[in-house]
Amino acid sequence: MNAVRTLDTPDGSTRWSTTVGDVCDRFGGDVQTGPFGSQLHASDYADAGTPVVMPQDLYDGRIITDRIARVAERHVARLRQHQLKSGDIVYSRRGDVGRFAIVSDAESGWLCGTGCIRIRLNCSDLDIRYARRYLQQPKIEKWLLHHAKGVTMANLNTAIIRALPFVYPPFPEQRRIADILDKADALRAKRHAALAKLDELVQSIFLDMFGDPATNPKDWPMKAMGSLATKFSDGPFGSNLKSEHYTDSGVRVVRLQNIGVGEFIDDDAAYISGDHFAMLKKHECRPGDVLVGTLGDPNLRACIQPKWLTVALNKADCVQIRPDTHLANAAFICGLLNQPSTERMAQNLMLGQTRVRISMGRLRGLQVPVPPIKLQREFDARVAVVERLRAGQLSAQTHLAALFAALQHRAFAGELALT
Repeated sequence: MNAVRTLDTPDGSTRWSTTVGDVCDRFGGDVQTGPFGSQLHASDYADAGTPVVMPQDLYDGRIITDRIARVAERHVARLRQHQLKSGDIVYSRRGDVGRFAIVSDAESGWLCGTGCIRIRLNCSDLDIRYARRYLQQPKIEKWLLHHAKGVTMANLNTAIIRALPFVYPPFPEQRRIADILDKADALRAKRHAALAKLDELVQSIFLDMFGDPATNPKDWPMKAMGSLATKFSDGPFGSNLKSEHYTDSGVRVVRLQNIGVGEFIDDDAAYISGDHFAMLKKHECRPGDVLVGTLGDPNLRACIQPKWLTVALNKADCVQIRPDTHLANAAFICGLLNQPSTERMAQNLMLGQTRVRISMGRLRGLQVPVPPIKLQREFDARVAVVERLRAGQLSAQTHLAALFAALQHRAFAGELALT
């Protein structure tokens, strides 16, 4: 059993420094992996029954039930050791090992699924909201990644989870920290919700002006997507662009993770050298080009290359569309491709079993309704107003995220003065 250290902190409070395993041992909890494949077969799953929590259901400390799997009730008794209780912590055991969730009262009795590890601290002197906020710290995810096993994919086991550092103060201080961080997080959630509403507004404006692309109620002429562009190009394949070609700076490479629904996601930046770009010049992307993701979630999504990104290169499965401005503009093409009904229209053109995608050639031939360019320009003007509002919300969201990170650091360093 690990020794428990007490820490004196700047705010004058005392907190205990220990490990997850030690807390379990002292309070009668445990750490246990979910059932292996031999215990839970594909044939055991059913449309109705007891939910099974899988790694994909874990998000930001909560269980997401959109795609929850279930097993028939006749299998629950033999899987009873994997049943979850309120307050349990479930971690992804492989891949994205930072994914975790706290089991709520509503989820008590569900099953821990294959690919997960269940932690039962069983500590009555622990506010589970505090535990959630503690485990959300970036340094906790970094610790797990550093200690995970595996070369191609990170893997956790019970020994690693048991060794995970855990620091907690007396219960009243836990509750105070949880209250402060919950309130700060609620402000972030409101900003996020406001941004989601603005995204919905763009889609609503599109439907109001042009109608549903699948039914074409305004009887616009139908044309192939490729006919609306002066350039319709996929990124370089194979040996022309590999991960070893990436550099710390140079010409930006647009990848699938950078293409959101109506949003260029400026994360996880990759670059290639100017010399290498010169050999791939035909794939050059410019501000105002429509960038289309043809793989991922959703399978069809688009954004417009921002003005600040003066030159870029699109990767394979990231189609570049440069509008023929006599027939279409970027705002219309982007709005069209982001309509859920357009993706449904393209379903028959998508291929693949494990990784479904639509090829550039098939997307080029997709027949879509095309309204007059004058009406498209009016749509562009309306979208521009929404985008200005969105820019303000994004700036505020970024500011709130920085404040939350600073507050989180101070809370777990014992630097939040009592009020």
